[in-house]
Amino acid sequence: MKLAGISFYPVKSTAGHEVAEAEVRPWGLAGDRRYLVTDEDGDVLTARAEPRLLACVARLDGGTLTLTGPHADPLPVVPGSSMSAVTIGSSAPVDVTDCGDAAAAWLTGLVGRPVRLKWLDDPARRPVDPAYGRPADRVTLADGYPLLLTTTASLARLDDWIVETALEHGEERPEPLPMSRFRPNVVVDGVAEPFAEDEWKRLRIGEVEFRVAKGCDRCVLTTVDPATYAKGKEPIRTLARHRRRDGKVWFGVNLIPDAPGRIAQGDPVIVL
Repeated sequence: MKLAGISFYPVKSTAGHEVAEAEVRPWGLAGDRRYLVTDEDGDVLTARAEPRLLACVARLDGGTLTLTGPHADPLPVVPGSSMSAVTIGSSAPVDVTDCGDAAAAWLTGLVGRPVRLKWLDDPARRPVDPAYGRPADRVTLADGYPLLLTTTASLARLDDWIVETALEHGEERPEPLPMSRFRPNVVVDGVAEPFAEDEWKRLRIGEVEFRVAKGCDRCVLTTVDPATYAKGKEPIRTLARHRRRDGKVWFGVNLIPDAPGRIAQGDPVIVL
């Protein structure tokens, strides 16, 4: 097995981009999901509710975040000093720093309603869910865990199931889903069996060892086409048929690194 792809998302719920290599920190890939968008009430805004966030591509260059999008010139972001607390899912509130009026205006122009950009200045501030992690485990502004892993074998099987479902409903044969629908950090190729990752407990990618915290339950964001921002039925419809348990649907697994290190495309992946 080998590492086929690495993606990171500097701003939560915006478009990700692939990189050839990345630094793994205790809380995730360096620079991954250190920023997020809030609405005018200070609540976290994601592409689940506002798919136009996927039109924003955020890149880090020398530590400076630059936002690019179809509506305005690229904007370098300079975090300010005003702090507030945000809540992600069921986790405890975490303090974040506001990124100023220029970033707010740029993103407001993109999504069409008042929003703010916030930054997690200290990536070691937010703990992982203690039910699945150790007391010292940390995560940035991801939904719950430092990294998300998917496999090409599992996506190929899911695509086959989606075709079967469509034909049973008298629908046109759909195109295969891109892996970007699932927003993984690392994609593994060469897995012998689809969904073998469900049983993994520990693995090593290149020089970095990881614990598998839990499977990843999927939400409606996977039904948003990242190219058109239109919502559809898949893959949730088919996952509910084949991958449903405990009232949720599952695809991919969440990882927690045991120590920092570097990973690169082509690195061997070994289940421990």
